[in-house]
Formats: sequence, structure tokens, C-alpha cells
Amino acid sequence: MESIYFSDEQNMLRDQIRRFVEDEVLPNGTAWEDDGMIPRETLRRMGGLGFFGIRVAEEYGGGADNALGSVVLAEECGRSTFGGFAATVLVHTDMAGPHLFRYGSDAQKERYGPAVLAGEKITAIAVTEPDAGSDVAGIRTTARRDGGDWVLNGSKIFITNGVHADLYFVAAKTDLEAKGSRGISMFIVEKGTPGFKPARALDKHGWRCSDTAELSFEECRIPAENLLGEENKGFYAIMSNFQNERLVLGAMSMGAAARALELTLDYVRQRNAFGGVLWDKQAIRQRLAMRLAEVEAGLRLVYHAAWLDAQGTDCVREMSMLKAFCGELVNGVMYDCVQFHGGMGYIQETAVERMARDARVDNIGGGATEVMLEEVAKRV
Repeated sequence: MESIYFSDEQNMLRDQIRRFVEDEVLPNGTAWEDDGMIPRETLRRMGGLGFFGIRVAEEYGGGADNALGSVVLAEECGRSTFGGFAATVLVHTDMAGPHLFRYGSDAQKERYGPAVLAGEKITAIAVTEPDAGSDVAGIRTTARRDGGDWVLNGSKIFITNGVHADLYFVAAKTDLEAKGSRGISMFIVEKGTPGFKPARALDKHGWRCSDTAELSFEECRIPAENLLGEENKGFYAIMSNFQNERLVLGAMSMGAAARALELTLDYVRQRNAFGGVLWDKQAIRQRLAMRLAEVEAGLRLVYHAAWLDAQGTDCVREMSMLKAFCGELVNGVMYDCVQFHGGMGYIQETAVERMARDARVDNIGGGATEVMLEEVAKRV
């Protein structure tokens, strides 16, 4: 369906990303699931095509697009049928990377920016801890100043790209006397820094071609210039970028849901049962028709929130709505798609089996549905 929201350039970008997915992702994704990661050469090719700098300022080598550009990338990655591929890319481009380009100093952007945009250095955002997920103010990892250095101690968990990333943007408490959110800062920690390591790779239910880790910091010493943004203002940077994170997760979810419905429509038009094909059954036709309508509604909610963001409008309410709505909807869609595939929907060679597993985290990560609905309720 044509959309009034996207420019000609954004439509061309969509076509380019879709071709890349067809040529590079679909033939290889199953092997990546077994390997538990996306190959670096694939990510470097994406960087070379400009996919990693869609919203980065031109002066740093980016495309200077707006939130709708991020939606295009996220939706098409979602359509790939490999949620782990989408997660790997979107964490780098829209969840971790923006901390460098929005809050980093000129020296930090000049030092790390070119390699990040080229896919030579992959990024991760390290906020979540065993006792602090959506409750960011509850993090316990600390950073203390020691002469010309900061020293980090603590742990992080469920960190996407956590095993193989090169740059980690880490949230830590820098003022232990400050209440809640007021004493949190962000830091750049490079792979291989003494005292820092991925403590273990996590074996997940879905997103299996995305590497996810628990991280450990033990007297991890980094230079003072690795402070990212203002000291004790990290919470506000995290909260600000959460809106972008929720936007791309919603777009990714709806891209996956739309593609799963396409695959299911193809299947039920061919699957013989009871003297005809499944598509002949009114209950199945109507259920799929309703799901198609719901996904179109979800996409329009995503597009409108992105448009509001591009206009500079405060849209926390809309971002929270779309995250809750799309995260729940994609799981409902996947349930029906597996159901209408029958036994084949439970077999791993069928794309919707994998997609259903991948979708389960969409209403957890980036702000669980219950947290999102509270954000909406505050603004009613």
C-alpha cells in the first residue's frame, strides 16, 4: 500500500534494503542461526551501502535523514524473517550508535564515527542489569573517578551484540549519593579493555543469529575522555533514545508480521484439506483479513509517530502506544500464522516457526508492554 509519509528518496532506500535482504540475508540466514551471529563481512557491506548512517549528520558521513528513514530500515529488516539479523543491525544503528552521534564529543565522533558507519566497529548499548531493566534508575554498576581515569565495576545482562561488539556504551552510577536517575553517566568501553569481558553468551529462545551476552566489569579502567556526554546526565540520554528504540522495534515487528501474513496466505491457498484448499474456509479467510487490517493499522501508527518525531514534536505518548500495540499484535499474528500452517508451522524448516519464536521478545525488549501502557496512562 502506498504511503503519504515517505519521500522518493526513502522509497528508493526501501527498495535498496529489500534487494540486499533478498540477495544477502535470505540465502544465508539459516546458517547464521546455527553460528549465533551475523558475519562481519555482511555488516561491512551494509556499512558500505550507507545503511548504518541513515540519520547521521552529513558532516560525519551520514545521510542526514529523519525518523522515517529509520522506520524504512527497521521494517525491511523485520521482513527478512530473521529477527536476529534485524536486532543486530538495529541495535547498532538506532539503539547504541545514536549515543555516539548525539552525545559524543567532536573528538569521539571523529575517532569512532567512520568505523561505526562502515561496519568496521559494531556497537552495543549496555544498560540492563540483573535487577534493572525498564527501571533504568535502579542500575548498580558504578564508575568512580581515579585521577585521569574512570574505573567501572558491575555487570550487565541481555546485551544484544554483547559477544562480538567492538564498542560498548555503558551506563554506570557516578554519584552514589544522588537519588535514582540523577547520578548516572554513559561511558565508551572498547573491546579488550582490561577488566571488561563478555562473561557468557546467552542461549536464547529466538533471535538466534544475534549474539547476546552478560557483561562483567571488574576494576575496568578507561581514560577520562571516554565519558560519553555530560557526567550524571546519562539517564536523560537513555530515556531520550528509548523513543527511537521503541519506534524501530515497532516498525521491525510490523515488517515481520506483514511478511508472515504473506507467507501464510501463500500456504493456505495451496494446502489441500476437506476437498479444497484452506483459503476456501471462511473462518480462515476472515481471520487473515482481520490480521491484515490490524497490521496496516499498526504500520500507520508507526509511520505517524515517526512523522511527528521528524517534525520535532514531543511524541512519547505515541511511541509508547505503538510499542505496546505492535509488540502485542506481532505475537497474535504469529500465533495465527503457525496455527494456519498446521503441523508445518511447528517444523523448523518453516519460516513462521522461527518468526514466532523471534517475535516473543518484541513485547519485552525496549520497554515491556506493561511499562509502555503506564507511559500512555500518564499522558491521558
